[in-house]
Amino acid sequence: MTQKTFLLLVGWLIVGTLSFTGCRQRTDASKASTAIDVSPAKLPTLQPGESVATFAGGCFWAVQEEMRVLKGVRAVISGYAGGDLAFPTYEQVGTDQTGHAEAVQVYYNPAVISYDVLLDAFFAGHDATQLNRQGPDIGKHYRSAVFYRTPQEKARINAAIQRENASGHHQGRVVTQVVPFVAFYPAETYHQDYYRHNPYNMYIHLVSEPKVATFRERMETWLGE
Repeated sequence: MTQKTFLLLVGWLIVGTLSFTGCRQRTDASKASTAIDVSPAKLPTLQPGESVATFAGGCFWAVQEEMRVLKGVRAVISGYAGGDLAFPTYEQVGTDQTGHAEAVQVYYNPAVISYDVLLDAFFAGHDATQLNRQGPDIGKHYRSAVFYRTPQEKARINAAIQRENASGHHQGRVVTQVVPFVAFYPAETYHQDYYRHNPYNMYIHLVSEPKVATFRERMETWLGE
């Protein structure tokens, strides 16, 4: 076996493993109470002059890390949006039957960073041309979506999509859903800041880190940390 063939086989093995598990790091129910905190995280209290935005761009581990490093962003919470079931769990959303997408809710100061810049950051952080998937993560719960709260936000989202289509960053067209905000349910506590708490996780290393690196390159002038 040549070295090239060996490397190809290893590569396919890694890709196959990621395709099977992807962002789906299942918990052991018998150990959950002691090993990890599966209680829902608490949402931050909106501060005076602050605004909130909700995005879905694939696995929320990377998206949360991307949004939290921006100037003017105070907090980012991973969770679920766009579905029919109230207070869903990670396992329920992962069945692709609840209608939810893995999403993040961003608490930001519009006097420092505008909604338009957040939208550009959102598109910089994932491939919005992939329908119901992101890389090895397949399913509607990994779809690209922006949840608007006002008609003005809806218009700005559509304008951002036009900018992204004209940017030359992708060969295909953006398939991001533009849908009204209804509810956001915070994910389990152990999912919050997962990117930072699990630097040796294989998925984080092979999938999330390259996405975050691309994001930081495109949004360099807006990085706060």
